[in-house]
Amino acid sequence: MSVLDRIIADTRELTAQRRAAVPDAALEAQLSTRTASRPFAEALVGEGVSVIAEHKRRSPSAGAIREGASLAEIVTAYEQGGAAALSIITEPQHFGGSIDDLRAARQLTSLPLLRKDFVIDRYQLLEAVTAGADAVLLIVAALDERALTRLYADARALDLDVLVEVHDEAELARALLEIDPDIIGINNRDLSDFSVDIQRTYELLSDVPAGKTVVAESGYSSREQLDELERVGVDAVLIGETVMRAEDPESALRALTGSAAT
Repeated sequence: MSVLDRIIADTRELTAQRRAAVPDAALEAQLSTRTASRPFAEALVGEGVSVIAEHKRRSPSAGAIREGASLAEIVTAYEQGGAAALSIITEPQHFGGSIDDLRAARQLTSLPLLRKDFVIDRYQLLEAVTAGADAVLLIVAALDERALTRLYADARALDLDVLVEVHDEAELARALLEIDPDIIGINNRDLSDFSVDIQRTYELLSDVPAGKTVVAESGYSSREQLDELERVGVDAVLIGETVMRAEDPESALRALTGSAAT
């Protein structure tokens, strides 16, 4: 069983547990109290390469990341450092996240929020909405055609933007054929062994149709890399560990975004 397969199996079990505690109907009842969503998709297409800064407690490959740091500290640093949007990892067992992290982030910032998780069930979309997310991640490798199509439609019906993540030509072809998403994330990290190859973005970019918003994910740590991504037409980049591990996350992010200190 691959790392991805284990995570998906755990996600099914954990989602069932949360559903037993708080059923779908209870979350549905909260939808009417939702405040206006923030424009995640629009935030990615500004001048230059937009940065989606990620709150990430740990990962299967890196272990613990910045132990002892509060979510408030990181979210504030990201906002002041010039992030266009925030990614909040909510997967608990392998990444140390929580849906409560998303709720807390919503109280701390007005930036658009992406729920970063292994979404396999509509219940998780309802959780995302009620916790304050503006967008969700759908990983093509984790979903068959029926699930990908259904979850994408359900997310859009709930007024959630969707970052659709691919890792190779076959997954990109599937995404374009099955759902034709507006936002395509190219993840340089192999989810079978968590190795990273930043050339993957460049190799797949030529197969992405014009007019799509492209997000490069994993492996970026310098302004020079972002300048090169801008040169080839990438709209945004998702960065987590580089700034999470920095001595001063705000300054590290500002160096990447080119944002002036306030």
